[in-house]
Amino acid sequence: MRIAAFGFRSIPLAKGAAGADKFALELFPRLVKRGHQVIAYNRQYPDVFVDVTAYKGVQIKTFKTTSVKGFDTLLHSLKCTFDIIFNNTADIVHIQNGGNSIWAIPLRLFRKKVFISQDGVDWKRDKWSWYGKLYLKASSFITAYIPNQVIFDNIIAKKLFEDKFKRKYKFIPFGSEVEPDTGNTDILQKLGVDKGDYYLFVGRFIPDKGLHYLIPAFKNSNSGKKLVLIGGSPNPSPYEQELRDMANDKVIFAGYIYGADVTTLMCNCYCYIQPSDVEGLSPVVLTVMGLNVPIIVSDIAENQYAVADAARMFNKADVESLTDVICFCEANYPQMLALAKKAQERALNVFNWEKVADDHVEVFMTA
Repeated sequence: MRIAAFGFRSIPLAKGAAGADKFALELFPRLVKRGHQVIAYNRQYPDVFVDVTAYKGVQIKTFKTTSVKGFDTLLHSLKCTFDIIFNNTADIVHIQNGGNSIWAIPLRLFRKKVFISQDGVDWKRDKWSWYGKLYLKASSFITAYIPNQVIFDNIIAKKLFEDKFKRKYKFIPFGSEVEPDTGNTDILQKLGVDKGDYYLFVGRFIPDKGLHYLIPAFKNSNSGKKLVLIGGSPNPSPYEQELRDMANDKVIFAGYIYGADVTTLMCNCYCYIQPSDVEGLSPVVLTVMGLNVPIIVSDIAENQYAVADAARMFNKADVESLTDVICFCEANYPQMLALAKKAQERALNVFNWEKVADDHVEVFMTA
């Protein structure tokens, strides 16, 4: 098959990376290994550019875009759509994010098979303005009816769409495997932390992720450890400054870190915390589960599906509840380690990248 893909930021990962980028990083090289041609469309921002033309067999084509939140995706996706149509770069188009579903219309008109990966209910995310939410809600109708198939990574969003639009869609979860830890702990020395002496979060600094609950909850807990926050705001954001203002010297803003260093930080942390208000099936959560690391998550439905009974949960958006769970972790760490082992077994049995790739190939070939 000749496959083109857009809707993520870039592979390999760069500043501003999120779950869509991790998904692209894992899936597309596996499709190439199965004998298919894949061209992936990277974004070049004014301040971020991954200068590559290929990655693990995946052809990379890069188009410039704006740094204006929301419009960056639309502009880039427009350029990708024109290139696919007029240069005939593919027969099958894989689009990430239902907000890009508008481009399925011209692609279908030019006889391309179109598949959209929908990772959640986008219009519920607080990072969007009122008009952004309105656009995303409207685009859900295009997502529901125009592509050849819609692929969901969590059963909650899938059921919502099926109930609303009276159609059946595909469910393919993310995988959990990562490259083995190299054993190099230089990143710990760089950040001034020791093995088992810090809690960890990895992701974007946007309201959806709940860091404005995590920081005060950590400060209110009885933990003497540190809290390491990896990531940042994809665009300049007052929210990130608010987070820094509410932190103390126990909270480390590590900036953007990728690859083996992130795996090392995950493997050596005391516990990972995912405090999200809104989430798809989080690839970070699945990765941490696969690494046999204790984990605390908010009790949103998507997290409940991911961890089942293999992690401690707190009430979403509840600082006091999260504080209590952090204190529980400090006082009952053997129980947390037992849960981590159970989570690892679930991750490796249920969430497997090789199966994810095979399932995508089947959908692409049969829809």
